[in-house]
Amino acid sequence: MRIKRGYRHIIVIAMIILFALTVLVSLLFGATRIAPRLVWNSIANRISPQWNIPERIDTIVWRVRIPRVFLGALVGLLLAISGTILQGVLRNPLADPYILGVSAGGGIGAAIAIILGGGITLLGMGLIPLLAFLFALAAVLIVYRLSHVAGRTAPETLILAGVAVSAFSSAILALLIILSGKLQSIFFWLLGSLANASWNDVFAVLPYALVGIFIAYFYSKDLNAMIFGEDLARTLGVNVEKSRRLLLVVASLMAAAAVSVSGLIGFIGLIIPHFVRIIVGPNYRLLIPLAAISGMIFMLVADIIARTILAPMEIPIGIIMALIGAPFFLYLLRRRRMGGHA
Repeated sequence: MRIKRGYRHIIVIAMIILFALTVLVSLLFGATRIAPRLVWNSIANRISPQWNIPERIDTIVWRVRIPRVFLGALVGLLLAISGTILQGVLRNPLADPYILGVSAGGGIGAAIAIILGGGITLLGMGLIPLLAFLFALAAVLIVYRLSHVAGRTAPETLILAGVAVSAFSSAILALLIILSGKLQSIFFWLLGSLANASWNDVFAVLPYALVGIFIAYFYSKDLNAMIFGEDLARTLGVNVEKSRRLLLVVASLMAAAAVSVSGLIGFIGLIIPHFVRIIVGPNYRLLIPLAAISGMIFMLVADIIARTILAPMEIPIGIIMALIGAPFFLYLLRRRRMGGHA
């Protein structure tokens, strides 16, 4: 059911409040539950020291929980906005960030880093996120190159190229796992997790989130025009090929940044745009900011479930997302076959 125009500002306020509550719950719950008073005192002490907080609690709040909450929110935003852009540019409601080969390329980079030694640092970044990011981008560039024909990038060819590159990359990844014998380490990364979140990871992906959402919102008019097809978009003054190329690059960078710090967490870029579109409609000026907030909330909720449902053992977030996202994907396929509009 779509919300009437006059009530949409209420939806925005409600989403912001829900996000704040989700952040609070994320700080309180985990393998160790912390009382709200202790969390508040630990945060307030950084502004004006006046409470005696146990060092263990202070360490959990500032070195584990807060970086994890920030990183989870950023990853959710990156993947949600990336999926929103791709569904608009490709005019395909089943498109998500991994359709461009981002996940497969990032998996190869991470596997190589784990084989070389995951603790190595290069250019101020851990080797795993650095190589995952570079290989994810390399895979996307190959997909672009394969789909670029006669000066144009055809959406259908782009999707087929992404499938082909993903399949080839998966074969290389399987070979690396067999030759290295490091199945457990590589497989855990592939399932996606925020367990190793750090402030360095937060600062590494923050620029991609800020710049990405700014560009996406700036080009919301172009995305709105593309809904009705390329020909009509051109009559409205949109340089379709230029806008598509830029937005594809932005979506790829955002997805690659997310993959580099969290591993392969799927379905957010597929689910969130649909969820928000059902509520507020296809207007990208409203869709983009609400998709960003929804992506952050969804990721944080999944992370809370991942680290509490079987505490003290932690489940990879990718498993939680697959349990939610796979049925939703099948639902979308069924709707499309029945002639519905997702």
